[in-house]
Amino acid sequence: MNNFYIDTPEIKLQFDNPLMKRIVELKERGFNEAEIYDYAPVNHDDAIDNYNRVLEIVGDICERIIAPNAECVDREGVKLENGRVTYASGTQQNILATRQAGLTGIALPRRYQGLNFPVTIVSAMAEIISRADAGLQNIWGLESCADTIYEFGDERQREKYLTQVSQGATMSMDLTEPDAGSDLQSVMLKATFNESENCWRLNGVKRFITNGDSDIHLVLARSEEGTHDGRGLSLFIYEKKNGGVEVRRIEDKMGIHGSPTCELVFKNAKAELCGNRRLGLIKYVMSLMNGARLGIASQSVGISDAAWRAALCYAKERKQFGQPIIKFPAVYNMISIMKAKLEASRSLLYETSRFVDIYKALEDISRERKLTPEERKECKKYSKLADAMTPLAKGISSEFANQNAYDSIQVHGGSGFMRDYTCERLYRDARITSIYEGTTQLQVVAAIRYITNKSYSAFLADFDFGTLLEEFVPLKKRVEAMNIKFTLATDMVIEAKNQEYTDFHSRRLYEMASFCIMSSLLLRDSNINTDLLGRSAKVFIDFAESEIDKHLSFITNSHIDQMTTYRW
Repeated sequence: MNNFYIDTPEIKLQFDNPLMKRIVELKERGFNEAEIYDYAPVNHDDAIDNYNRVLEIVGDICERIIAPNAECVDREGVKLENGRVTYASGTQQNILATRQAGLTGIALPRRYQGLNFPVTIVSAMAEIISRADAGLQNIWGLESCADTIYEFGDERQREKYLTQVSQGATMSMDLTEPDAGSDLQSVMLKATFNESENCWRLNGVKRFITNGDSDIHLVLARSEEGTHDGRGLSLFIYEKKNGGVEVRRIEDKMGIHGSPTCELVFKNAKAELCGNRRLGLIKYVMSLMNGARLGIASQSVGISDAAWRAALCYAKERKQFGQPIIKFPAVYNMISIMKAKLEASRSLLYETSRFVDIYKALEDISRERKLTPEERKECKKYSKLADAMTPLAKGISSEFANQNAYDSIQVHGGSGFMRDYTCERLYRDARITSIYEGTTQLQVVAAIRYITNKSYSAFLADFDFGTLLEEFVPLKKRVEAMNIKFTLATDMVIEAKNQEYTDFHSRRLYEMASFCIMSSLLLRDSNINTDLLGRSAKVFIDFAESEIDKHLSFITNSHIDQMTTYRW
């Protein structure tokens, strides 16, 4: 029996990154809370030890309870009765186990009964839980919606709602509608202020709401009558116990069956404004979505890990022609590439999480005191890096999760098509990761400005590999050559000065940027622990190099007037 954290030392390696010292320093504010809370750390090493101990608890629960429940949860699904959702029995056990272990309110400040953990540690927890059951991650992980209340709500709201989340209240973000999916500016659920009751009332329909029968909802609604764009939208907090919302239906989905995806009907539901009017989409939801996208990146890495492990285990046990199929080049090549994609995704996930941690911590400090000029500069730097890296982490990690789940079934052969094997569920669970919280195409849209303004090129040019081992020096030269090809392809597209041409090649440039950055990060991480990651770095750079050459060739040989061939 393996603890899901202990058996993945690649996660723990990420806490050796130099940025972790700064993150802990910023989160703990001089470790002065140790005098108030007996569970607060007294120094950096104590903080890291706390993180490891909690992650070991998560790994233990995932191994003993969550993973064994995953198959029955998938088959049982969720039920709808009288407008209310009932989780599968296994999901109920899972939620109870996480609550009893104190795994709620993880990122929230201690004054709201949270643990004050960094985003990087939350990402690790999300990865481990997703490896066990991606559907449960959709329920547990949505408590991150509380961060939005913490950042933009008032103190009364923080005291009221964040404490509930730390005690185990579930959350959801109610954004999409039947006619407003990716285009959230089209949201029309109506919010009307009732002066006599001094509260807001919500009326309308929301669709595709993950964990839609949660205890506390963040609802995007149109508060400004007569508007039709994002400037008329505000964000509201709704509590299920106040009534006024019923679940009309639960979607019959391909995967993540343990997580209910609901259509909600709001009938004069009482709610309260979060933050200021008109900033719901422009400011609050954008922040909320970035956090959610990092959560999907974590989920994707967890699924990738589970898919790779399932394939490796089967390939070692399954014999054909007198030997295990892991001995055949066609199989071990596939499994090696799966592992390389997993580790590259993981390196990007945690680098992005660290960037988010630093700027979020500095923003939090700015609510207490004025930042120094150096701190303002640091905050701006890491805010920009986080904004640039998040669409890469979400998009590419989710694509790799889908590819690894596909390849896991392929390794299993005909058996993988049967529901007897975990890989069949993983394949269905993985498919949504490249769709929800912004499709991969929307991640490309979010990233393209960082391509055309050369932000990614600058990041790569300044990247510090550290003092590399001699065996990695040739790999570094190959990565640098890949970076030059990416910059060359970018320049060719920019010089065309044609927006449609840029859009046409944006996915190719996006993948080139991702592969260059992932190669750099994985090579740097491999230098820390060669035995753990050295092989995957070599395999991934082989893979990335071929993909970059392919995209460069396509861009070099394409011309604006040839685009008519692709138009429909």
